[in-house]
Amino acid sequence: MPRFSVIIPCFKVQGFLRECLDSVLAQSYRDIEVIAVDDCSPDGSGAILDAYAARDERVRVLHLTENVGLGRARNAALPHAAGDYLLFLDSDDTLTPGALRAMADRLAETADPDVLVFDYARTYWWGATRRNVLAHVLADAGDGTFTAAQRPEVLDLLMVVWNKAYRREFVAREGFAFPPGYYEDTPWTFPVLLSAERIATLDRICLYYRQRRQGNILSTTSRKHFDIHQQYERVFAFVDSRPALASWRPVLHTKMGEHCLDILAKPDRLPPSAKGEFFRRTAELFRAHRPAGTEVPAGLRVLEGSYAAYVLRRQGGRAARELGRRARQARGAALGRAGRVRTALHTLRPLDPDLAVYSAFSHRGVLGDPAAVFHKARELAPHIRGVWVLADEELAARLPEDTEHVILGSAAYRRITERATYFVNNVNWPGGLVKRPGSTHIHTHQGTPLKYMGADLLDKPGARHGFDVPQMLRRADRWDYSLVANLHSELVWERAYPCRFTSLRTGSPRNDVLVGAGPEHGREVRARLGVPEDHTVVLYAPTRRDYRRGGHVDRIDLARFAADLGGGHTLVVRLHPSLAGGPARGLGLAELHRRGVLVDATDVPHVQDVLLASDVLVTDYSALMFDYALLDRPIVIHADDWGAFAASRGAYFDITAEPPGHVSRSYRELAWLFASGAWQDEDAARLRSAFRDRFCQFDDGRAAERVVRTLMLGERMPAPVAVRDVLPAPSAGRDVLTSS
Repeated sequence: MPRFSVIIPCFKVQGFLRECLDSVLAQSYRDIEVIAVDDCSPDGSGAILDAYAARDERVRVLHLTENVGLGRARNAALPHAAGDYLLFLDSDDTLTPGALRAMADRLAETADPDVLVFDYARTYWWGATRRNVLAHVLADAGDGTFTAAQRPEVLDLLMVVWNKAYRREFVAREGFAFPPGYYEDTPWTFPVLLSAERIATLDRICLYYRQRRQGNILSTTSRKHFDIHQQYERVFAFVDSRPALASWRPVLHTKMGEHCLDILAKPDRLPPSAKGEFFRRTAELFRAHRPAGTEVPAGLRVLEGSYAAYVLRRQGGRAARELGRRARQARGAALGRAGRVRTALHTLRPLDPDLAVYSAFSHRGVLGDPAAVFHKARELAPHIRGVWVLADEELAARLPEDTEHVILGSAAYRRITERATYFVNNVNWPGGLVKRPGSTHIHTHQGTPLKYMGADLLDKPGARHGFDVPQMLRRADRWDYSLVANLHSELVWERAYPCRFTSLRTGSPRNDVLVGAGPEHGREVRARLGVPEDHTVVLYAPTRRDYRRGGHVDRIDLARFAADLGGGHTLVVRLHPSLAGGPARGLGLAELHRRGVLVDATDVPHVQDVLLASDVLVTDYSALMFDYALLDRPIVIHADDWGAFAASRGAYFDITAEPPGHVSRSYRELAWLFASGAWQDEDAARLRSAFRDRFCQFDDGRAAERVVRTLMLGERMPAPVAVRDVLPAPSAGRDVLTSS
């Protein structure tokens, strides 16, 4: 008996079917059967199914003699299913890698619940991927099981059949089946969730829900959308048949009204001539099933009136939104004019020589190099008032009480930036900030560059997507000083940002804590992360990819890597900041962290803390390798897609030819490096030494002090002693930098 029966109904999907089947059959978890139903499809779907069944015994095909629709095609498969759990997969959707293993582990962990609800992400035909906005409901549900009564918010999730696994014996006992018509998921999902005695959740993206440009059934203009009324009649009939569920009627009544109004509001669902009739039927259904003594929510009161009133309200809402948009435009233009006038007036007022303004990572907090300069200025120049610019009040609430701040774009922000003498940032300031004569703009950057930056992106259209390079350079024209940690960076920044700044060989202020640090410096962080003292900490820090929209590509199986490292090791993962808020963590990282398979350190505010806590760094092409080299600890470069990365983004040198340690070009090679101990052998130390000589030249632990003393206090301070004060040598003719 297989663990999962995956039921896939098929109709006119030949262009997507192979991808769907491959996503199931290529799963690392293989204890499955696939029951594919050819719903009398007129295209080549049936032949594709037969070909897969011929070469994989786990696939069975049912050929229906007439087209019965999605719901009844699923019903046709149910008697043939033998798995412990049923999964329903639409034939244009796909499972994510590792999804079935994650489901199996979660089912075992929760002792076989009736229903397992998992997460999904929408994938759009133009390439974007967006995670379910209610993913937090899954995370908040906790480790155990529950009923819908204990967590009614589970009914707020998308009421579809394909984001759940169902215990087959539970489905058979309750006699659940799909009705005919559109929206067949509705009278299945509500009864299932209300009847289940044990529901579990899996906070992991297990399915990609394809948003097709054309061909999606529910996006087809048709009177079949009237089926929604009969589907809710079935839901209420089910509740009526079970008196214990009567308390759910108010909730279901609200869900029905919201669902029907949502269909009516969609421009592509109903023929224009049918919209009035649809509204009237919805209103009749709403009145018929309204529980006695309940108050109608404000958003649904429109169903108590006429269709004409509904139309007027919709038109009024659109008009109000348009007026609001125009008002915001006018207000913005007026503020811009006022700002220019105000700036001109304020130029008559002198700069405040004791005022410094800081920002980091697009106003995200007291972070990076600017934070290191800020703290050192407090120590050495307490008379200089330091003010941070934050993007919003939510971020500001996380600041220590003694840290002064202003919100970007506020009146306080304008007053501060019009008078400040010092500006310290690791990204460009907004375009509206006018540089006044006598002010000093210090640009710290975000690390040593491997990949192309600035003007060098002009030859990489994919990598510069969304970036206005000329505007970036106009903003960089405000820089007075560019901080560099090595000659390589100095040459790159002067090439990538052809502006009138002075390169200052200070080292990287944020890395002062790494210079000369010993194992004891990471103990507090290890304890905070829950890492045993005697474990070897392997830090995996992948970067984003410019050849994939969204930037996230899973290069290794994290669960497998953690297992292969074996006892006495802890795998710590740190995603690139640009991936932290996207679907990357939902594709397994968050779930593996919850289960204790690894530690997700993406949210640790200061990356230097994570570096100090680790014993070895595994990365692909992240700039963290240059920082980590200061610790003189082993580094492994996992470069299985170096060619694609370099071609799409561009690189200033070949990291596989001049690496800071051993290079793996496949997962097998990576696993061998750790199994054999080669990751810390003499060759690794030799490669790291040469790398340190080239890229750790100006970091002596006094970078922040050097910035404050020389640029803010006007004092003289010795320059750092470079390890090797020569130009970097080209790498087999591939290094694009020259000394000229």
